[in-house]
Amino acid sequence: MKQGKLIVFSAPSGSGKTTIVQYLEKQADLNLGFSISATSRAKRGAEIDGKDYYFITADAFKKHIRQHDFVEYEEVYTDNFYGTLKSEVERIWALGKHVIFDIDVVGGLNIKKQFPENTLAIFVQPPSLEEMEKRLRGRNTDTEEKIKERVAKGEKEIQYAKDFDVILLNDVLDHAKEKAFNLVKDFISN
Repeated sequence: MKQGKLIVFSAPSGSGKTTIVQYLEKQADLNLGFSISATSRAKRGAEIDGKDYYFITADAFKKHIRQHDFVEYEEVYTDNFYGTLKSEVERIWALGKHVIFDIDVVGGLNIKKQFPENTLAIFVQPPSLEEMEKRLRGRNTDTEEKIKERVAKGEKEIQYAKDFDVILLNDVLDHAKEKAFNLVKDFISN
C-alpha cells in the first residue's frame, strides 16, 4: 500500500483548527481524507459513530492498546481515551489520499515523532488567550467551568507550539485558511 502524507493540525480549543481542517477537506486538489479518532467517552448531542468519532468502550480501547492498534492515543481522564487507530490511517491511504488530522497537541507530536518525514505538523495559534476565550464563549456550548478548564489547558498547550513544524496564527480566518492551503499544497507536492 502506498503511503500518503500526514497533515496534523493541533491547537487549543477555540483556535479555529476544526474550521480550517473542514475547509481544507473540501479542497479537492489536496486529495485529503479526514482521520476519525476513536474515543471511549459517550456520544454528545447529535454525534454519529463512524463520522464524528469511533465510539468504543474503555475496555475495548484498552484491548486495542494492548494489541498495539493505535498510531497514538492518550488517556485524557481516567478511562476517557482518545486515539488514532492504525486501521484508520491505512483506510485513507488505501483510498489514495493523504491523511488530515484534527487532534490534540500531544497526539499531533506523537504522530510527527513516528512519521517524521511524512508528517507536516501545524499548530494553530489564536491571536491571544483572551480572543480564544471569547470564541469559546461565542459557541454557547460549554459551562463556565468548562470554558475556564479549556482556557487553562490552552495556556499549557501553547507551550508546545515551538515543537511543531509551523505555527499558523489564526487572527483573520480567511488569511489562515489561505496560508494553511498553501502549506499543505507545498508539502504534498514534495
